[in-house]
Amino acid sequence: MSYSEDRLEEGEVESLEAVVASSLSVRWLNLDGLHDVSILREIGERFDLHRLLLEDVISVGQRPKFEEYDGRLFVVLHMLSVDDVEAQIREEQVSMVLSGGKLLTFQERTGDVFEPVRRRLREASGRIRARGADYLMYALIDAVVDGYFGVLERLGNAAERLDGEIADDPTPDTARRLHALKREALVARRSIWPVRELASGLLRSESELITADTRIYLRDVYDHAVQAIDAAETLRELTTSLMDLYLSTVGQRTNEVMRVLTVIASLFIPLTFLAGLYGMNFQYMPELAFRWAYPVLLGVMGVLAVGMLQYFKRKGWL
Repeated sequence: MSYSEDRLEEGEVESLEAVVASSLSVRWLNLDGLHDVSILREIGERFDLHRLLLEDVISVGQRPKFEEYDGRLFVVLHMLSVDDVEAQIREEQVSMVLSGGKLLTFQERTGDVFEPVRRRLREASGRIRARGADYLMYALIDAVVDGYFGVLERLGNAAERLDGEIADDPTPDTARRLHALKREALVARRSIWPVRELASGLLRSESELITADTRIYLRDVYDHAVQAIDAAETLRELTTSLMDLYLSTVGQRTNEVMRVLTVIASLFIPLTFLAGLYGMNFQYMPELAFRWAYPVLLGVMGVLAVGMLQYFKRKGWL
């Protein structure tokens, strides 16, 4: 996309010549996919990018950061989305290079959170068309950071559902999904935390590529990053609390089962003693010759069982 305050050009380019030769004040070149090294090499040559900068672009999985290369600003951050099919967070590295009136963005695959920015450019809404490439870079970073809140909200909703499930009837599948949620929360936290340092570095930068007006908006990005970090920390603590609640609930259910089994075993201890006592094969046992010995013994055993049950109820053990 190339634009000025009163004109916009958009489309896929077959040659980088059109981008370099464009007379419009701001030029935004976005590349989806990093598999074609020849295209990356050509972009590096056309826009005079440092070799180490291109290596950072290709090396995905880096920590979000901000660096300066030969009068160019290089920004790396992670774009998050939720895969509805696998219910997992999709983490994608986005690299940005600001050079004068040109902004280059590199993504691992198609699909991003930049559509609201593109819509503002097409509709000329707000002041984005009247500002430079540094403001466009701010708008893209802000779109990525705002996307964090949607991901965290969906993870928070999943945590609330698990909370109700744990309170009602936790199962081994609940533990599995809880572990998965905790893992996704850690992924989100790892991507969000360094963005605060990135925004702070851009604010402190003395580069002439960032105007004083854009720095004001970068403070807003910093504030949003801090809010996202707080939300990520809250989610992490919530998942930890849910894990403790799950273990406590399962332990309580196990204790209840063990209490019932203990009561049953306690009932049979005296009965087993009497049965074992009169099961001994001694010749001189007076009770054996008594006509009503058997029913009396059964009655005694029944009275013992009922008496112990009443005692357990008074103690609150049943």
